Amino acid sequence: MKKVFLGIGALLILFIAGLVVLMTVDFNRLNKDTYYVHITADGEVEEYKASNGEIFKMYWYELSAYNKNGEEKTLKFSAHKNLRHDAYLKLYVKKETEVTSYDEVKFHELPNKAQDQMK
Repeated sequence: MKKVFLGIGALLILFIAGLVVLMTVDFNRLNKDTYYVHITADGEVEEYKASNGEIFKMYWYELSAYNKNGEEKTLKFSAHKNLRHDAYLKLYVKKETEVTSYDEVKFHELPNKAQDQMK
């Protein structure tokens, strides 16, 4: 009987730990290459109309991005809002060009070689 309760308790702990991991880990950022961009212009607007008639806007950007070694790559990504001018973004990239997520960062947080390319 004790073994049954211990087994059920262990499964419950594993289940709760799994839920915590799923809720806290952002898989869009996990093990991705990082590139840095400088937003200098508005994104290209693309509008979508939902089945209920509501209109959604997507803003597309195609910019030169730099990795920590200062190597340049042109990346295309979207945002649900028009991004702030003069903002620096850290892009998370998989499969060479697929941007999965981004974070806004300060200029001094960029790697030195990426800073040199954006001056």
